[in-house]
Amino acid sequence: MDRFGEKVYRLSLSSGCTCPNRDGTIGYGGCTFCSEGGSGEFASDPAPIGEQIEEAKKKIASKTDAEKFIAYFQSYTNTYGDPERLYKLYRKAVERDDIVALSLGTRPDCLGDAVMDMLLKLQKIKPVWIELGLQTIKERTAERIHRGYDLAVFEEAYRRLKVNGFDVIVHVIFNLPGESREDMLNTVRYLSGLKPALDGIKLQMLQILDGTELARAYQNEPFPLMDLESYSDLVADSIRILPKDTVIHRMTGDGPRKLLIEPLWCLDKKRVLNTINRKL
Repeated sequence: MDRFGEKVYRLSLSSGCTCPNRDGTIGYGGCTFCSEGGSGEFASDPAPIGEQIEEAKKKIASKTDAEKFIAYFQSYTNTYGDPERLYKLYRKAVERDDIVALSLGTRPDCLGDAVMDMLLKLQKIKPVWIELGLQTIKERTAERIHRGYDLAVFEEAYRRLKVNGFDVIVHVIFNLPGESREDMLNTVRYLSGLKPALDGIKLQMLQILDGTELARAYQNEPFPLMDLESYSDLVADSIRILPKDTVIHRMTGDGPRKLLIEPLWCLDKKRVLNTINRKL
């Protein structure tokens, strides 16, 4: 409200990108937790961007009376591909009067010079937010989930983005296999100490989705998952650690019901948010 002068709402859209961790450039199959939809099951189907935006607005019409929107490209890696094609696509979105900002989910190893130039041109039209899927700072965990890059790559990408004036939002997943509560809080502590300061963060419980490598591993050898109370305590502690100026873009995720194996309590988003608020 303070930034845009009115309520805004994210529209989940599709860029048609894939991911270097899927097409063989880095690996195949993506991160172990990533679904076939590239974590974008709620995005509009690929189509001309104007059609996608109108379809997405219809989908959320019952949830909000917002008239201004953030064009959110979530699935796969939205800076991976021909920068010229991506520029034309994103420009069509940000030039619309009903779009106030562009938010791109991506990887820190997909932000080369040509991509950065493309993003800077877009930023002259509307604010551009870059969402980086870090998930954890623990290198052993990163290898275990096949993230495909080390922490130094994230740090360099973060520095370049902030130098160039972009808002950066970092994704964190709690309860990754083998991580202790202290490991998870250490990731939050690390992010809270970044210079320049982090703009935003998304916190989410690990979701085991059908068809993923993680699901196969879990079914063969189940590992402990937090219950709602434990997760809510962890989120509350994380929020207390973060600087007051860091925007919390997400405190929980309600993944696709048809794919979610565990934890099923994630599906009741209202209950999860109410529990976190009570802890705070």
